Amino acid sequence: MKLEFHGAAGEVTGSLHRLVVGDTTIALDCGMFQGHRAEANAKNRELPGWARQAHAVVLSHAHLDHSGNLPTLVKAGFAGNIYATPATRDLCSVMLRDSAMIQEQDARYLNRKRERNGEEEPIVPLYDVEDVQHTLAQMITLPLERPLVIGPGVKLTFFEAGHVLGSALSCLDLEEDGRRVRLLYTGDLGRRELPLLKTPETPSGVNVLVMESTYGNRSHGPYESVDERLAEIVGKTLARKGRVLIPTFALERAQEVLFALGRLHAARKIPRVPIYIDSPLAIAITEIYKLHPESLEHELRDRLLGRDDPFSPPGLRYVSSVEDSRALQESGEPCIVLAGSGMCEGGRILHHLGQGLGRAENSVVIVGYQAQHTLGRRLVEGRRKVRVFGGRARRSGRGVQPRGPLRTCRPRRSPGLRPGPQTPRGPPHGGPGPRRARGARRLRCGAYGQGMPARLLRPAGRHVVAVSGPALT
Repeated sequence: MKLEFHGAAGEVTGSLHRLVVGDTTIALDCGMFQGHRAEANAKNRELPGWARQAHAVVLSHAHLDHSGNLPTLVKAGFAGNIYATPATRDLCSVMLRDSAMIQEQDARYLNRKRERNGEEEPIVPLYDVEDVQHTLAQMITLPLERPLVIGPGVKLTFFEAGHVLGSALSCLDLEEDGRRVRLLYTGDLGRRELPLLKTPETPSGVNVLVMESTYGNRSHGPYESVDERLAEIVGKTLARKGRVLIPTFALERAQEVLFALGRLHAARKIPRVPIYIDSPLAIAITEIYKLHPESLEHELRDRLLGRDDPFSPPGLRYVSSVEDSRALQESGEPCIVLAGSGMCEGGRILHHLGQGLGRAENSVVIVGYQAQHTLGRRLVEGRRKVRVFGGRARRSGRGVQPRGPLRTCRPRRSPGLRPGPQTPRGPPHGGPGPRRARGARRLRCGAYGQGMPARLLRPAGRHVVAVSGPALT
C-alpha cells in the first residue's frame, strides 16, 4: 500500500492524493489550484501521469479546490468512475459548469487583448462545458454509510463531514496480501453544531487518518453572537435608510445568511425588508439545497419535508438577469443584497460596492474567509485606498467585525470618499493577465462589464475593529 500527496500539501488548494493498493490506484479528490494566474494555470494543466490511468476518483465535496480539475482529468483521458454523494454530484453539475463558463469568458477576453498586442498563440481554457458534461456522466452517486467495493481490495463508505452540503468523510477499507487497513480521508472537515448541517461523524477502527487542518489552531465563537451582531447591523442600516451589502460565497455561506435572516425575522429582531440574491450560481445552489433534506440538520430537514422553506426569509427575491441586476443597483431602495464573489474579486458584488461602498448610510458585511491580496481582505483591513469596479462613491467608511463568520465594513460620515484617477486594472480571476503599457490593467466582472475601468476610492479616516474569526486567516 502507498499514499502520496500531489496537491494541498504545504498549500491550501489543489487537493489531489494517490492511494495505491496492489494494482489498484485511487485518486482522492482532484481539485483546482487557485492563485496567481500563470502559476495556477501551469499547475492545473500539468496533471501527474498516474492520474489519468487511475481506476477511480473518490470526491469528498464540491468546492472547486477539491473538484475543479476533474474535467481536466477527464479531458486528458481518465475513463474511470468518480464516486460522490448525491448532493455533491448535483452541486458539481452547476459549479463545474460555472467554472467552465468563467474560463471560456476569460479566454475570450484575454485573446482579444493578445490579438491587439500582436500575440498569435491563443489562450485555451482548461476545459469547457462539454468536458463538464463528460465528467458528470462518469460520476457514480453513493449515499452515506452504504459500503461499496470500488476496486480489488478497496471498499468505500461515506460518512457525514459537516463541511458543506453533500460533503463526506471517505472511509476506505483496504486489503493487500492479507493485511487489512482502514484509512479515513476527511477532505475539509466541518464544525459541530452548525446551523444547516449535521455534526461530522467519527468512524471507528481507523488505522490511518488523513485530515485537513485549515482552522486547527482556531476557536470559533458561538453562532448566537453572530445572530445578535447581524441583527444590530441590519437594524441600524435600515434606520439610516441604507443598504446591507453582503459579498457571499455561493455554496454554504449564502444559504447560512438566508437562514439567519429568516430566523431573525421570525424572532422579530429585524423588520421585513427586501432581500435580494443577485447571484445566479447562489440561486441554483440554494435550489439544490432544497432537493437534499437528507443532508441537512434534522430541524431543517423536517421543515423542508413539511414544505416550510428555511431558505426563503420574508421579502426574498431572486435576481438572475443582467438587466434586473442593473436596475437593483440603481434603485436606491433600503434592502439587503447578497451577491458574489465572496472575496469581492469578481461578480456582481463589485457593481454594488462601486455604487454603495462610499455612501454613509450603507453597510458591507463580510461573511467568510478573505485571502491575501483580495478586495475583501483590503476592506476588512481598513485600507486607506481601495479600487472598486466602476464605482461612484463619495464617503469614507468604517469597518466593524462581529464575532464568528460574519464581518462588517460600515460606512461612516467623514471628510469624503473621493473618486481618483481611473486607472485600468486586469481581470481578477487568477492574477494579472497580459501586460499593458505602464502595467495598466482592467477588471472584468461576472457575465457583463468586461473591460470597464476601475475607480480608485480613497476612504479617508477608515477604521476597522478586528474581532477573532475565520475571515482573516
